[in-house]
Amino acid sequence: MATTTSSTPTPFSVDAERLSELVAVFRGPLVTPGDPGYDDLRRLDNAAIDRRPALIIRCSGAADVIDGVNLARTTGAPLAVRSGGHHVGGHGSVDDGIVLDLRDMNGVWVDPANLAVRVQGGATWGQVDRETQVFGLAVPGGIVSTTGVGGLTLGGGVGWLVRRWGLSCDSLLSARVVLASGELVTASETEHADLFWAIRGGGGNFGVAVELTFRAHPFGPDIAAAFVIHPLAGSEDVLRGWRDLAVDADEKVTSRAMLWAMADDDTVPPPARGKEVLIIGAVYAGDAAEGREALAPYRALGEPLVDMSDLLTDYRFLQSAFDGDDTPVHSYWKSLYLDRLTDDTLAFIYARALERPDPSILVHIPAMGGACARIAADATAFGDRSAPFMLSFDGMTQDPAKLAEVRDWVRASVEAARELDGAGGTYLNFVGDDASDRQVVHEQFGANYGRLREVKRRYDPGNLFHVNNNIPPA
Repeated sequence: MATTTSSTPTPFSVDAERLSELVAVFRGPLVTPGDPGYDDLRRLDNAAIDRRPALIIRCSGAADVIDGVNLARTTGAPLAVRSGGHHVGGHGSVDDGIVLDLRDMNGVWVDPANLAVRVQGGATWGQVDRETQVFGLAVPGGIVSTTGVGGLTLGGGVGWLVRRWGLSCDSLLSARVVLASGELVTASETEHADLFWAIRGGGGNFGVAVELTFRAHPFGPDIAAAFVIHPLAGSEDVLRGWRDLAVDADEKVTSRAMLWAMADDDTVPPPARGKEVLIIGAVYAGDAAEGREALAPYRALGEPLVDMSDLLTDYRFLQSAFDGDDTPVHSYWKSLYLDRLTDDTLAFIYARALERPDPSILVHIPAMGGACARIAADATAFGDRSAPFMLSFDGMTQDPAKLAEVRDWVRASVEAARELDGAGGTYLNFVGDDASDRQVVHEQFGANYGRLREVKRRYDPGNLFHVNNNIPPA
């Protein structure tokens, strides 16, 4: 294996002569500052992050990725890998460096006979759902259809099917990965098993996943879901009622509570338009008729403003319900896990929600447990997943002048939440810092951290892949 360079990045520039040489090598388009479309291509989902890479390589296949990795390694240029560009910390871009943009690599191939789905590294979950649902199959993804499959999966992947079939990475069968050396390898239970263990939750620290193969599960397109919108004021009983249902739920049911504000436009039903709300959402990962009966108690909590459950009977529609529009949103998120949701904990969460400095801020409580919790902490890099709940403060604002206030509120909220009974850890896909605190990363991986550093040393000793929730090589 080739030796990598130092992890200290050096500024990277592309003059006309070098660009001409690179164009002769790469199949996909190369975009530099000043080129048409540069600003659109460098834009991330989080409008708070405004980075200007020296070169964006719109990769057409594994060969472009290999040459891009080799270019970064030999020049010492900072390197970022973009699939969907959704990570709130901006891991899909880098200043004065190289971005491998995988979005043109978005093929999806379904093998219904063997319940397998092969996905290129730049595909989104909406593209996966589009192909798999034709065959009545699903791969556990997130809750936003425009999220990149690669980034979400390598970081774990929490979505509407987590209690039935686990994290996204739990359904991963194999991956083709370009290493820091430029070598393309297959990682699976039988090939490079140490790498396969590490990429299931360890993020983009170990290479570029140019292709992922998943186990698919029979589900959809006709589904049972609950989606009930309550007024936030006076909804404490509804929140406690949801908690009681979630604690005792069949593992086919995955639910979440969301304390938020609805948009004031015609995409929202009039009773909830522009209102501060508590949303109770639940999905039954099984027979739809059976599920409608199982989810009836979630719909019977309190007196809602509107019950949209009967509109969300198609899995693809559900998966895109939180996609939003093209309005730039400045974001900063933090999260932690909860071993229990006591009445005092719920009172704290409710009080924080009432004090949000911007209505766009989402206070989000996904239910975990079930199949996700049955997997041992050392079985994948993701680590301990025994907590039955997550609490995420998703700081968002459309006003960039308010971002500092929103960020301070999120940080204060998480620090206060860490004093709650049974609180700890963090979900690294929901970390808004540009470069995550090493202590936070270490805490999430726990006993797996040392093993991950050894795998990092084996596959990326120079820390070429460091624009992420970074694990330094041992």
